[in-house]
Amino acid sequence: MARDHVDFIADQWQQERPDLDIWPMQAVGRLSRLANYTRQEISELHKQLGLASGEFDVLATLLRSGPPYRLTPTVLFKSAMLTSGAMTNRLNRLEQRGLIERLPDPDDRRSLLVQLSDSGRELINRAVEHHLQLQARLLKALQPEQQRQLNNLLRQLLLSFEHAEE
Repeated sequence: MARDHVDFIADQWQQERPDLDIWPMQAVGRLSRLANYTRQEISELHKQLGLASGEFDVLATLLRSGPPYRLTPTVLFKSAMLTSGAMTNRLNRLEQRGLIERLPDPDDRRSLLVQLSDSGRELINRAVEHHLQLQARLLKALQPEQQRQLNNLLRQLLLSFEHAEE
């Protein structure tokens, strides 16, 4: 079986502290290294598509909300787990580029709605296709059944954290 960098680290720990069961360190180390690799690849793709960090998430959130592709800034920043100031800066950049529009909320004159523009919808539709192609390429080392198993195991692990927050 091929060995990765985490195996090298595990061997060192085994030499130094054979009394420790280091499987958690191995699993988390692999998750961390994989996250770094995938984050770099995805960031590079977004850059090639003309999107700065996080702009993809804002546009994708608006797109998946369905027609009329419009949400409040509060819903957007909660879905992106950002501060409201960071979201405001991101929205300003997207609006300057003509990818979103800010519209008065007909139900609340004190509030605004953020809506995808036609050019924003065109860009994010194209970007999502490239994004999914890249993600599939990143996971191609696994057979379809292994991909399903991995997805189920990661869901189970993530749920243990998300339920702990409640």
